[in-house]
Amino acid sequence: MKKKDIRILLVDDEPDILEIVGYNLSQEGYQIITAVNGKEAIAKAKKELPHLIIMDVMMPEMDGMEACEQIRKMPELSQVIITFLTARSEDYSQVAGFDAGADDYITKPIKPKLLVSKVKALLRRLKDDEKTTAESIRVGSIEINREEYKIIKDEQEIFLPRKEFELFYLLASKPGKVFKRDEILDKVWGNEVIVGGRTIDVHIRKLREKIGDDYFKTIKGVGYKFEV
Repeated sequence: MKKKDIRILLVDDEPDILEIVGYNLSQEGYQIITAVNGKEAIAKAKKELPHLIIMDVMMPEMDGMEACEQIRKMPELSQVIITFLTARSEDYSQVAGFDAGADDYITKPIKPKLLVSKVKALLRRLKDDEKTTAESIRVGSIEINREEYKIIKDEQEIFLPRKEFELFYLLASKPGKVFKRDEILDKVWGNEVIVGGRTIDVHIRKLREKIGDDYFKTIKGVGYKFEV
């Protein structure tokens, strides 16, 4: 995918942030869309279908957390990459952000060159998706379509955010295999994001809620496995 075809939605209630971040990313050739609060972000996202959303956490009318949660419930936006913008002084929990459905976070203030580098790293995931060969696997009553990011269980379609889907696909691709935590972090998150083991636990908990608790087994001190 060419840069000129990539749409980035910037969401922040500070005009200076929108101007600086938007200018630096538009100079790279990306299409830039802006919003000043969570409600406007949802409306713009539904209309423009961005590939990446960079969103502030603390905003009036609707904060970034709530907006992220609502966006993740929309099938047409479930696979958009979302990263939070957070100020160093904010009492912000990485776990809370990932729990809301975010893929990453960027700490303010950030230097323009570092910001651009971070965005390029996030958007590399789009290229990885384009390279992925169409593949479906079936485990028990669950069918997983890797190309369409679609899960069908007992004839019911289940929508998962990107990272939850990738984690589920990894575990379900080899039922019974114990995936170590380091292996999960490497294959699902790669080297683009620095996350802790707690992040995996949050995503596993969400998968248990949506897919079923009995499918996911915790191997204490080691990792997780999927059982049919």
